[in-house]
Amino acid sequence: MKLKILWPGKTRNKEIIGLQEFYLKRINQLAPCELIQTREAKGIPEKFADRIKEIEASGLEKNIKDDYIICLFDEGKEMSSIDFARFLEKVASNSSRVVTFVVGGFLGLEERILKRADFTLSLSRMTFSHELSRIMILEQIYRSLTIIKGRHYAK
Repeated sequence: MKLKILWPGKTRNKEIIGLQEFYLKRINQLAPCELIQTREAKGIPEKFADRIKEIEASGLEKNIKDDYIICLFDEGKEMSSIDFARFLEKVASNSSRVVTFVVGGFLGLEERILKRADFTLSLSRMTFSHELSRIMILEQIYRSLTIIKGRHYAK
């Protein structure tokens, strides 16, 4: 299973950057994983949300090939960690496509990116910052890989 994670913009919070690196290192010990930070719409007032999402969508699309796309979306399907691991294992066993996770910016994802998704996943019905969501999906990917590989990881 090859993994790719896309999101617009660079993480700014130093503590979160440290956690990103921590989980990426662990994930890469279990499966090849590439993190791509794409173009972020900077300097545009939030009242132009459609324009911001359009700019960010263009950057994301440049990095989406014939991948199996999983978009993080607040209206997506919620799963337990065990169910998520089973889901990832099934996706990997049924296809040789790269499994690509797409995390939106602070305004979420543009509709056309969501329409390209093979699956939409919700981390929770609660709202989290886009930077915190990045860590949460990295941790869940790592947790799922340990479950799939039969390795011990804290519960």
